[in-house]
Amino acid sequence: MSHVILAPSFLAQQAAPAGGFGQIIFLVLMFAAMYFLMIAPQRKKQKEHAKMMEALATGDTVITSGGIYGEITNKKEDSYIIRIAEGTKIEVGKAFIHALVKKAN
Repeated sequence: MSHVILAPSFLAQQAAPAGGFGQIIFLVLMFAAMYFLMIAPQRKKQKEHAKMMEALATGDTVITSGGIYGEITNKKEDSYIIRIAEGTKIEVGKAFIHALVKKAN
């Protein structure tokens, strides 16, 4: 009596040769698409934000990442003093300035 063992169909199929020119092109195209859709716009945004941070000066109106609007009254090495109301000033780290709202005249 002979025993016949049937292998599942996925084992019976022939394996495609590893590597190949088509796979290399596919990987290069995927990397290029990821770069142009994700990495390049983020780097551009970071450069624009850094340029804006360098241009900030006393009298500029800014918004913090917490949503607080205020006017810069003093610039320190790693922070800004911001007047948010008459007689109310806060010190905010440079990393927490989100955007320039209005440039001082």
